[in-house]
Amino acid sequence: MRFILFVEGYTEDKTLPKFLKKWLDPKLDIPIGIRTVRFEGWPELVKDAPLKAKMHLNGPYKDDIIAVISLLDLYGPTFYPHHLEGCNERYEWAKQYIEEKVNHPKFFQFFAVHEVEAWLLSQPGLFPLKVKNAFANNIQKPETVNFDEPPAKLLERLYPLHMNRSYKKVVNGKELFGKLDPNIAYQKCPKLKGLLDKMLELAQPKNAVDGESVGA
Repeated sequence: MRFILFVEGYTEDKTLPKFLKKWLDPKLDIPIGIRTVRFEGWPELVKDAPLKAKMHLNGPYKDDIIAVISLLDLYGPTFYPHHLEGCNERYEWAKQYIEEKVNHPKFFQFFAVHEVEAWLLSQPGLFPLKVKNAFANNIQKPETVNFDEPPAKLLERLYPLHMNRSYKKVVNGKELFGKLDPNIAYQKCPKLKGLLDKMLELAQPKNAVDGESVGA
């Protein structure tokens, strides 16, 4: 049994299955698979999610699919109504908007607040000391690193300033996610906790009757 994970970029495509499984598999009797479907940015995901989700959930392998999980960064999309400025307001509106567009009981939309790099910030010791020391106090609650300077933008500013080299989202992100302890991120990032809790609920033995490896 496996999840289909919709993602919007290369970093998520290359890193998230192993990261999510690192938290999920020890809690399950039978490991589950996670297969990513990468879109070219959030506009394509929002546009094509209904068709792609139903292709998987109504297709010939539908009985092997636990659910389709879609993950977007909360920072970046511009389809929010103008009057919604707060994090929780945008999250709830966008989740409902996309889930209603797809309209399938085994499709679930989630957002990384404000970017998946927030999960990396939950473990500051992963970063070079000069970068770590430059983090502000709000790093204690990584999901509050906000729309003004979201986590990836913060890293892109700090690396040249303190390391004399750029932060490369795909290369550095892959390395850092490989070292990240998902239990620490789970404790510090409530929206990530919600995603993992839902995946664990869905992957319980009544659904997961057959193990499968990442990318299967």
